Amino acid sequence: MTEPGFWRQAGEIARKDLMIEGRAGEALYITVPFGAVALMLIPLAIGTDKPLLATVGPGLFLAVALLFGMLVAFRQTATDTPPQRELLALLGTDPAAKFVGRAATSMLLLLAFQIVLVPVTVLLYNPGRMDRWPWLLVVIVLLASGLSLVGTLAGSVTVGLKTRSTLTPLLVAPLSMPMLLAASQVVEALRNGSSILVWILLLMTIDIAMAAIGVSTANPLEESSI
Repeated sequence: MTEPGFWRQAGEIARKDLMIEGRAGEALYITVPFGAVALMLIPLAIGTDKPLLATVGPGLFLAVALLFGMLVAFRQTATDTPPQRELLALLGTDPAAKFVGRAATSMLLLLAFQIVLVPVTVLLYNPGRMDRWPWLLVVIVLLASGLSLVGTLAGSVTVGLKTRSTLTPLLVAPLSMPMLLAASQVVEALRNGSSILVWILLLMTIDIAMAAIGVSTANPLEESSI
């Protein structure tokens, strides 16, 4: 019997993680309602100033997506127990394939999380003309991809540490700031009618860099955690 290829291994890891999430439902059934509630609380705090709400709405969406997205990404790395790591190592699973599969699972969950929040944001904040806002879907995909890669990488770095639950968000937050900056600049450019190409390219570059770092460091991080 031939050994499964890289992408087959990554697909199996992603399928396993999705099955675990489907049974537990913590990432979506708990995180999504809390994210929606967070968006609902802001208008209560700043009042019913419609122009102000329309201005801050997209930025608040990105901030909530980032903050609660960290919880989704960390949730996937937290399910990686020592027995599971040992079993995957004995089965000869490529650590890089494991990283890709886990990041893919987090990306799918983050996409679902953000897509659910989009209509809530539009309903509460009424951001105005929507003729150029479909470009925000590109930002959502790139942001979900980057955040999932950063979260998976941070989880791999902190695996086995007693302070993992505290240290992982501290690593994810600063690494995610360039993505939040680029995404917010895309929103501002869409509002002003200016070019978004530079910021889209920046988001793509960050995603590619995080993917390259995660794949290249998967083997040494796996060896140090066993």
